[in-house]
Amino acid sequence: MEKEIQKAIKVLKQGGLILYPTDTVWGIGCDATNEEAIRKIYKLKQREDRKALICLVADNRMLKKYVKQIPLAAQNIIDITDKPTTIIYDEAQNLAPNLIAEDNTIGIRIPDDDFCYWLSRKFNGGIVATSANISGQPTPKSYKEIAPEVLKGVDYVVNLHREKRCVKTSSIIKLSNNGIVKIIRA
Repeated sequence: MEKEIQKAIKVLKQGGLILYPTDTVWGIGCDATNEEAIRKIYKLKQREDRKALICLVADNRMLKKYVKQIPLAAQNIIDITDKPTTIIYDEAQNLAPNLIAEDNTIGIRIPDDDFCYWLSRKFNGGIVATSANISGQPTPKSYKEIAPEVLKGVDYVVNLHREKRCVKTSSIIKLSNNGIVKIIRA
C-alpha cells in the first residue's frame, strides 16, 4: 500500500489525475487546491463545472483547514454514522475556487478507509473524489466496469482493490451554520 500511496502522491503534486479506490466507489482524484487539475476532471467527466465535486480529508484537523466554521452537529454525525457520509459545509476556504460551489459550500468526507486516510494524510491535503464515470453514465461498481476513456484520461491508476466490488455510495447531509440540517441523499 505504501508504494501505491507514494506513486499517487507524486502524480497529485504534479497536478495530475489519479484513479483510486475510495471508501465507496472507484474515484477520479486530484489535489483539491489545484484549479487546473480540477478543470481536467470536469473535462474528463464531460461534466458542467457548476456541478460540485467532493473532497476527502484524513481527519478533523484537515477538515478545519478547509471549512471556516464547523457546526457542532458535524462531529456527532461523523462519530455515529456507520455509512460513509459526505457533509456539505458553509464557508469553504483554502480550496481551488472551481471546487467550491456557487453558494460557497463544499462537500467533504472523512473516509473510514486505510488507503484514503493515508493518502490524504501523507499528501497533507484534501483530495477530490468523484465517481470514475463520464457524466450521465452509470457509476461503475467495480474496476472492470470503468470506461476505457476514463482509464486513459488519468495519469495514474492505483493498483489496489481492483477485485473489490463497491456497491455503496455516501450519504450526503448539508449542515448550515444557521443550524439547518438537510438530508440530500440518505
